[in-house]
Amino acid sequence: MGRCVIVGGAGIGNYDLVRRALRETDYVIFCDSGLKHQAALGVRGDLIVGDFDSHENPHLPVETIVLPREKDDTDTVYAVKEALQRGYDDFLLVGVVGGRLDHTLGNVSILLKLDALGKRGRILDDYSEMEIVSRTPVSIPDRFSFFSLLNITGCARGVTIRGAKYPLSDAEIPCEYQYGVSNEVLPGGEATVSLQQGKLLLIKVF
Repeated sequence: MGRCVIVGGAGIGNYDLVRRALRETDYVIFCDSGLKHQAALGVRGDLIVGDFDSHENPHLPVETIVLPREKDDTDTVYAVKEALQRGYDDFLLVGVVGGRLDHTLGNVSILLKLDALGKRGRILDDYSEMEIVSRTPVSIPDRFSFFSLLNITGCARGVTIRGAKYPLSDAEIPCEYQYGVSNEVLPGGEATVSLQQGKLLLIKVF
């Protein structure tokens, strides 16, 4: 099974960045007003999902799921659930952060859901890539200017950072004290992040 790309309705300023991240084999879902990015991305899409409260239904010859406007799931969350049911376990989300903070935080929490299910999830925006670090160590190449580790759930223990300007060894990062912001990979190298308990949001800044 290939990767699922979900396109939301938040702003995208750097379309070139997103286009470079796309693959011909991606299964692409446009969520409601995410359709405004369709032409700029040059992707027809394989599925359209939405209640069409922020973008009219274009009635394209593409599979379309019309949702009720009063529901528990946002269009983006529904799209993720639909893709999971169809067997996808690798996700790239674009156009899902920025603008309304409530939608941004809700969409970031999708990464937690995917991680809990043992799936891979990333968010790409104009400035960064985001993913969850939990059971498996993550490497960060020096092509990123900075990286931050934020605790957005519980308490992360046994946090170890190697190959970075500010290393850590068996540390603890609670939600109440976010001191893992703006670290740097050592020039010419690669940083690694691991932890023994909990989850951390890794934000890699271009």
